[in-house]
Amino acid sequence: MSLIWRLGAATTLILMAFAMAGPVLAVQLQRAGHGPATIGAFAMLPFLLIGLLMPVVPRVIGRFGLVRTYRAGALLQLLGAVGYALGNGLAAWSAGALLTGLGASLLWNATETLLTQEAPPATRGRVMGAYQTALGAALALGPFLPALLQLKARSALWLGAALVAACVLVALSARSKAVATPAASAASGTWQALRAVPWLAALAFAGGVFEAGLSAITTAHASSLGMDLRTATSVAGAIGVGSFLFQYPAGWAADHMPVRRVFTFASLVLVVASVAIAFAGEAPWLLWVCGLLWGGVGGALYTLAIIQVAHAFDGRATAGAAAAAITGYTWGGTLGPLASGWTLQAAGLTGLAAWLLLMALGALLAARRA
Repeated sequence: MSLIWRLGAATTLILMAFAMAGPVLAVQLQRAGHGPATIGAFAMLPFLLIGLLMPVVPRVIGRFGLVRTYRAGALLQLLGAVGYALGNGLAAWSAGALLTGLGASLLWNATETLLTQEAPPATRGRVMGAYQTALGAALALGPFLPALLQLKARSALWLGAALVAACVLVALSARSKAVATPAASAASGTWQALRAVPWLAALAFAGGVFEAGLSAITTAHASSLGMDLRTATSVAGAIGVGSFLFQYPAGWAADHMPVRRVFTFASLVLVVASVAIAFAGEAPWLLWVCGLLWGGVGGALYTLAIIQVAHAFDGRATAGAAAAAITGYTWGGTLGPLASGWTLQAAGLTGLAAWLLLMALGALLAARRA
């Protein structure tokens, strides 16, 4: 468990840096004249890399082990964060986003595999919920750091690089404890798991759309309304606050109630929030309220999917099954910004609401089948 919490703490620092840098860069791109579609495409780049690479990461873990895979991912994340701070413009920041996605694909699967293999079965939901709560806290705090510390954009990006450097130090100091790692053939287990539990992957996909796929777009939209950097990034902060508040209750519920019931309730909340965003033009405060629900319930869908993976798969299959859930979430985070930016640019908040309602109804269907 000590290794779980050490690497979990390092991952939390990285996510805090990511949660701060994304909205800051979105505002910078919006001020440079880029539209929501371009900003959405930029925001999807890290998730695109994760989605493409995740099926083969279990093979990397099987060859090099969890800790060394995690360290490599953290170092790549540091290169991406420094690239954000040194770069200027869409091309340079896109290169940093690609490095960030490459590193995240390694450390994300390493951390989730460690959790699903080592967490005690009787309290697995609460352990996962506590871990996801820590990530939610990072997701919540990150967008607020520029306002809290009175930082300009460049200073905020350098702070993000410093947080990732701290994570690298934590990862390098972790002892390479012998824990079960999947065999090299586990890469194929990702596709087998996707075929075995497609509805679980679909729920994780919806979680990615709502929790990870809307921060940049809603921040850029808030900036286009005339809000300053600090106020606009606080919209993304609301998504993080929701993620922080909902994860442990979701894990507790998974330990005490039928998980299908929890999935169904979460999907119904997303249906309501998706309809409500259509009225944010007349009531801008709905940006924060809907963000709170998107982050909390979207994050809960992913947490519940990982808990189900831990219950349904054992041994070598765990890394492949975890990668399947991560792949679903990641593709949600990949396509979410792109589709949300396109619909917002083409049809305004009404179009965004229609797209999100479609995703929420899909999650509801998956919840009844999972």
